[in-house]
Order: sequence, then C-alpha cells, then structure tokens
Amino acid sequence: MTRKELSRWIDAYEAAWRSGEGVDRLFTPDARYWSSPYTEPYTGTAAIEKFWERETDAGEEFTVGAEIVAVEGDTGVVRLEVEYTAPKQRHYRDIWIVTLAADGRCTAFEEWPFWPPGSEGGYAPGPAAG
Repeated sequence: MTRKELSRWIDAYEAAWRSGEGVDRLFTPDARYWSSPYTEPYTGTAAIEKFWERETDAGEEFTVGAEIVAVEGDTGVVRLEVEYTAPKQRHYRDIWIVTLAADGRCTAFEEWPFWPPGSEGGYAPGPAAG
C-alpha cells in the first residue's frame, strides 16, 4: 500500500459513510471491522453494512480531517478529527488501522475513537452486544 492508495481509500470511506452505500466496494467479503477497542469485529460486508445502517443518520453534516501517520506493507495508520454539526453537534478524534488487499479493498479495519471529557461520545458496541 502507498500513502496515495490509502488516501483514496479514506476518501471513498467518507463518501460511503455519507451516502450509506458502497460497503462492498470498500471491504472484501470476509473483512473484519472493529468499531472500537476490545469489541468483537463485524465480519463480512453484510455485518459491516448493518452496523453502518445502525450508526449513520440521513442528513448528518460533518467534516473529517485525516492525516496518514504511517504506511508499512499492506497496513496504514490514520489520525482523524471528526466534527458533526447537524442534526446534533459532536466532536471526536479517531485512530484507524487499515489493512488493504491488492485490489484496494480493506481486509481489516480497526477504529480507536476518542471523545472530549464530558461529551456524549461512547464506543459503539461490537456485534455480540449489538
């Protein structure tokens, strides 16, 4: 993976999150997706799609700033700043660990979200809890 390939994947992820479509173009059929530390992964595009449907809201307005921290082999690390402005305001920082297959789709996605003290943020439950 190159930084340019990872950057394209990040942009595609943001577009898919906004539209709620394209999980199968972003992830391999057997991809594993950890929504937060210490949770079980969502495995496969159908499970990831269900998670996204539960976590996204139509009409959400947000901005994402992403900085690629490292790329080593097929894995990259990204630092993000996410600001939701509507329908409700939320702010958090995030670390992603992304592993891409040769075709550019993700095989493993690990998210480490962090919210400001006193905010409403919290970790999304894994599939066993959801």
